[in-house]
Order: sequence, then C-alpha cells, then structure tokens
Amino acid sequence: MMTIEDVCRLAPVVPVLVIDDAETAVPLAQALVAGGLRALEITLRTPVALDAIRRVADAVPEAVVGVGTLMNADDVRASVAAGARFGVSPGFSARILDAADEAGLPMLPGVATPSEAMAAAERGMSVLKFFPAEANGGVPVLRAWASPLAGLHFCPTGGINAATAPDYLALPNVICVGGSWVAPERAVVQGDWDTVTRLAAEAGALG
Repeated sequence: MMTIEDVCRLAPVVPVLVIDDAETAVPLAQALVAGGLRALEITLRTPVALDAIRRVADAVPEAVVGVGTLMNADDVRASVAAGARFGVSPGFSARILDAADEAGLPMLPGVATPSEAMAAAERGMSVLKFFPAEANGGVPVLRAWASPLAGLHFCPTGGINAATAPDYLALPNVICVGGSWVAPERAVVQGDWDTVTRLAAEAGALG
C-alpha cells in the first residue's frame, strides 16, 4: 500500500477534480495520466463523484485515484468502497482520521494553523494539506513555518495556478501542490483531452 508521501511524490501537481458528468471521468483521468499526473483527487462536491471514482479505479489502473472533500466517516467508507486509494479533507478531524485508519486509507488532512499542524504531527503524520493556501497567506506563511515545524511537509491547495505553483514548489517544506488548472472546465465539457494532457505535462515539468 502506498503512503500519502508516496502519493504526493508521484508528481509535483495533484489535480483537484470536480466532475459533473461521470462519463468524462475516465477520459479525463486518461488524459491526465498521459501527461504524467497519476495521483488524482476527485472531490465529493457533486452527486456523481463516487461513481466517477469507481469508474476511474476500474478503467484506469495507471491512475492513483483519491477522494477529496471528505467531511465525515461515512464519506471515508463510501469512498474506499468505490476504490479510492487516498483521502483528502479540507480540515483536521480526528473522527475522519480514525475512520481512515480503520479502512486503511492514507490521508492528507487539511491544516491552516501551526496548532493544527502540531496536532497532526502528534498523530504521527508528516505530510499535510495547507488549505486554503492563497487565502491563508500562501508562500510567506509556509516559508515561516519551515523552521519551527521542521519535519513537516505540505501540499498547499486553494487558489494556486500555473504561474504561482513554482513559488510554492521552491519551498523546502512543500512536497507538491494541488490545483484545478490542469483540467479546465471548458476543456472537460468539450472533450478537449489534448489540452488537458498538455497542461498536465507542463505541470509535471514544474518539479
């Protein structure tokens, strides 16, 4: 089983995907994998999210499909049943982490403060999501955390794009970034998978 660090080190960018039409899930995943991005976070923000996870898990074995926006223990169990191989939550929740431990799901919990990061470290976690990155101070905050929170690594997510991602990735305590720019809504709706693959390849080259 992959650890969350293994997942985050697959590529410098983890696509954060909001899928409205389950029919687009497989070709979208294939396009992202073709561009070199294997770890895919499908968020539980739409009614078809679990179906999308199931389809990708079944049809795109090269992808490491994960689930985002986990809000409770039931989300964890349903996502694991659908085939999710890692989980991401917007915040730090002991109940969600307990459910993930029970299900054997590697987790990337969200933190926004040093106190939350320390609480995660007390649970033995060393790779965390910094969310929402831009709204919470972005690069300067993570740079300031590097020394007092030595040993912790972050996947900043929220408001990051192709222009700002390199600034985050240059930080010693950033392991990867999460972003949606690699799968523009227009390209997905139009089935423009070549554009998605190109954006994924450009993102993969940032590391």
